[in-house]
Amino acid sequence: MVGRVLFYVQHLQGVGHVHRAAHVANALAGSGLDVLLVSGGMPVPGLSLAGPTLYQLPPMFARAGNFKDLVTDAGLPIDLSWKGARRDELVRLAMEYRPNVVVTEAFPFGRRQLSFELLPLLEAMTAMTPRPVVVASVRDILQEGRKQERITETLETLNRFFDRVLVHGDPTFARLEETFPRADGIACTVHYSGLVSGPPPSAGGRPARTQGEVLVSAGGGATRGERLLLAALDARPLTSVRDLTWRLLLGPNLPGVEVELLRQRSEKGVVIENNRSDFRELLAGCALSVSQAGYNTVCDILRASCRSVLIPYADLGETEQTFRAARMYEAGLAQMVKEDELSPIALAAAIDAAMLAESGNATLDLDGAAQSARLITGWLAAA
Repeated sequence: MVGRVLFYVQHLQGVGHVHRAAHVANALAGSGLDVLLVSGGMPVPGLSLAGPTLYQLPPMFARAGNFKDLVTDAGLPIDLSWKGARRDELVRLAMEYRPNVVVTEAFPFGRRQLSFELLPLLEAMTAMTPRPVVVASVRDILQEGRKQERITETLETLNRFFDRVLVHGDPTFARLEETFPRADGIACTVHYSGLVSGPPPSAGGRPARTQGEVLVSAGGGATRGERLLLAALDARPLTSVRDLTWRLLLGPNLPGVEVELLRQRSEKGVVIENNRSDFRELLAGCALSVSQAGYNTVCDILRASCRSVLIPYADLGETEQTFRAARMYEAGLAQMVKEDELSPIALAAAIDAAMLAESGNATLDLDGAAQSARLITGWLAAA
């Protein structure tokens, strides 16, 4: 019998969660498992799946800057009727699929808004015979400053339903207990997969790094990406690399008015275009990367071994990207400009400092997708 894995993921604003889930799902399918990737967010153009089946739940997302303001793909507020219909669809799907393994991405460490459907799903899976192995898939760095009652709620859910916690990180870089202070209260076992990076960039046709471009990116663009891109345009004439080509990549969630402003302010030597599927190849050939500090982007930077400047998103009390960028800076792997200190002068100084630094290969484990597949396959075999 081929093992069946139901992998649930919900992205609310940025698309990093679903891309990381896709990398792991691809590795699981490559190991011979039947994988059903269930996505509850907006469809993601260009999502690379090789083997898993994608099931799209009725989409919902969070309005920019407010994770509590959930709306449908038509922009209508989520109500009890809508929640009930999607909950029933998810549970019915799982009961028909009868997975041997259930993976929830982020939950219960995050995505509390999805409890309306995930708790019924977990209850149904717990009652199933044979009971599937239940795994919490979580990135290495969590949002800090959460209320104690929420941490207690997370532990209660973990210890009631979950068999394993799979942390997608290298413990030499960041450990779960650093941003989840009551990790010693987790009853099930905690495992580290390594960082989940995409496949290595193609070696063919890379330009020499010293002759490359300055690559400026802001992920999906939903999290203040326009501020970074505009600051880069203003910083360009102040840097030692002003004569290089600067390529600015526009995320799909960047507001149209900001896109128009960027195009109006561009000048000779600046290329402005939409996000590209060959982003990792661009990183491998660039002279310098300027970006936010999201999980996927930093993993791609580490994989490409390129010089980089990180401007972590820190609006509305967000701490995760700042923690990651600081660790990269402390390890000598990137320069950092805090979001509240971002200015053309500060960014230009960081860019020049990065260009003077040696770029080299990090020793961090980037094999997280394959290792996740090996771990889950082993748990399935043991069960």
